Amino acid sequence: KKKLKISGRELVSVPVQVFGLDQLQVLEMSPERESCLRYRMEQLPQEICHLRNLTCLYVDSNNLKKIPAEIGTLSHLERLTLSNNSLSSLPPEMGALQRLHSLHLANNSLTELPAPLCQLRSLTFLDVSDNKIGTIPSSIRHLEKLETLLLLFNSLESLPEDVCLLRNLCTLWLGNNHLRSLPESFGELVNLDWGYNYCSCNFEGNPLESPPSEVCSRGPEEIRNYFLSFHGT
Repeated sequence: KKKLKISGRELVSVPVQVFGLDQLQVLEMSPERESCLRYRMEQLPQEICHLRNLTCLYVDSNNLKKIPAEIGTLSHLERLTLSNNSLSSLPPEMGALQRLHSLHLANNSLTELPAPLCQLRSLTFLDVSDNKIGTIPSSIRHLEKLETLLLLFNSLESLPEDVCLLRNLCTLWLGNNHLRSLPESFGELVNLDWGYNYCSCNFEGNPLESPPSEVCSRGPEEIRNYFLSFHGT
């Protein structure tokens, strides 16, 4: 078996037999698309390290409070979904997941962007929406391949200039934060999708006062009107 989906009406732990499946590549323990199920796992067991061939691990919508350090041994992991849990921190060992390109952390209890995430050089998708993140570390500039960054529904009051070094960004959601301004070099994010789906660079729900002039001069008329409406700027 290369792929395994575990389901149960009251799933609270990983069956021990799973850790003997050393050729397993995809493990799904998420009820996200099956609303009749309610999972309650509070912790991934340390034995997860035995699944060395995992490429995808789906553990959304449980009650995870902690991720074991052993997660860092899963060197083939490419996709990790941990949304809708109770995580307040992540182990530093996650920085070892150098093949990881997609990480979902929405709707947890994170108050900062964990430093290990900024070591994931292959990351192209990062969703940390709906947490309580108040600052973005300057080390985010190391995520050179990042294409999608979802930060909506957090507590951000500012963005570091370093975000503007993420030149591969196509989608950046910043809605519903506390941003009053944007970095002066924000307009240098030339790959942002300013097309018809201009909400892919979402600013709704922020008290923006002085958007950079180079942003006002880019994109379709809807974008210009949106920014120029602030205080008659």
